[in-house]
Amino acid sequence: MITAKGIHKYYGKLHVLKGIDLEVSKGEVVSIVGTSGAGKTTLLHILGTLDRADHGSIEINNTPIHTLKDRELSRFRNKHIGFVFQFHYLLPEFTAIENVCIPGFIAKTPTNEVRKRAEELLVLLGLKERLEHKPSELSGGEQQRVAVARALINNPSVVFADEPSGNLDSANARELHKLFFHLRDTLSQTFVIATHNEELADMADRKIIMKDGQIQL
Repeated sequence: MITAKGIHKYYGKLHVLKGIDLEVSKGEVVSIVGTSGAGKTTLLHILGTLDRADHGSIEINNTPIHTLKDRELSRFRNKHIGFVFQFHYLLPEFTAIENVCIPGFIAKTPTNEVRKRAEELLVLLGLKERLEHKPSELSGGEQQRVAVARALINNPSVVFADEPSGNLDSANARELHKLFFHLRDTLSQTFVIATHNEELADMADRKIIMKDGQIQL
């Protein structure tokens, strides 16, 4: 579903990614590990269309995203890609369900459809009693589950997660890790996860080790 070939990225004279080749299949959970500075977050952002490679090609669902102009890329990202970050980035003035709905509204999906989908996802993620709670009224684990629901609202082809459990205690981190695999099993959801958490990395279908801007394994 994802094919990346010859990905290079420079920041000034710093050569961060040095010819990355990578394929990810639908329904696969792939972890990317490596020391800080190995390039895993940069790779995740380029695959997720948040940044552009200086050289190389990327296809997601047979769409060559490296050829898309900025506006086309934004539309593609909203429709096909979900994100979960270390910090949940929920909007504090909105309730859980309102936060989840936002990407659906941006996609101009009918309001009733978006809200129905958001409620279904929040129930699936164990937040049935928290729909109308604001982020300040939720625990850290609950906030991150709301962020996962938001990432899933537009039925994305792939969810990219960057240190998703890095801001959680060990118990909530473990629950979040189990959740990813539950979503893979129930929704055939594809995940690409950059993480320092060895437990999560080892649970993945495939673990990719990066070092000095290259894939080692």
